[in-house]
Amino acid sequence: MKQMALDIGLPTGPTLANFCAGPNLDALRHLELWVGASARSPVPTYLRGISGSGKTHLLKAAREGLREQGARVGWLDVNTLEPADYNESWAAVMLDDVHLYTAAQQHTAFNWFVNAQALQRPVLAAGEFAPVELQLRDDLRTRLGWGHIFHLQPLSEAERRAVLRQAADARGVFLSDEVMDFMLTRFSRDLASLMELLGLLDGYALQTKRAITIPLIKSMMDNA
Repeated sequence: MKQMALDIGLPTGPTLANFCAGPNLDALRHLELWVGASARSPVPTYLRGISGSGKTHLLKAAREGLREQGARVGWLDVNTLEPADYNESWAAVMLDDVHLYTAAQQHTAFNWFVNAQALQRPVLAAGEFAPVELQLRDDLRTRLGWGHIFHLQPLSEAERRAVLRQAADARGVFLSDEVMDFMLTRFSRDLASLMELLGLLDGYALQTKRAITIPLIKSMMDNA
């Protein structure tokens, strides 16, 4: 789907509260306890799963949870081209999409990991594969694998619908069953793409002062 320059509605942002856990309830509960703890265990946590399974949502939600408590967090993902040096004020280190890291990013991740562990600070990481399968430097790969590991599973059809309904309600827009059928059969079904599509539809509906219907979706596509 082509990206369009539209003013979209206010994003709700990833939170633990708006994560539709489905078969991933254990991971959600773990992070809820982790974020809410007054003293967090330094044992690292690793989330694995295919694209769209919710890894990045959970990492960003945990980061937001810590920020709401006034804590600072070190964040590294594949788009972080000039990462900062490790900061001792960080309450935690978060490493997203580690399977995509360049050699330089792997060096930074290992440095952050070692420093965090020396100060008894937790590391929360995510990648598409099990730690043993990651094509990373050995010292980083082994560290990612010695803590808590959760294998995230994709949501079912009904669970995807629940996520769409929840996100639409949060934006104050109505999605009919027919519109959801259309979205789930004509567009990419992973959660990230569905949330992006919902944002574009919300923005286009506001811009055109129309409800979200199948004709509106087709009109938006024609103007893409």
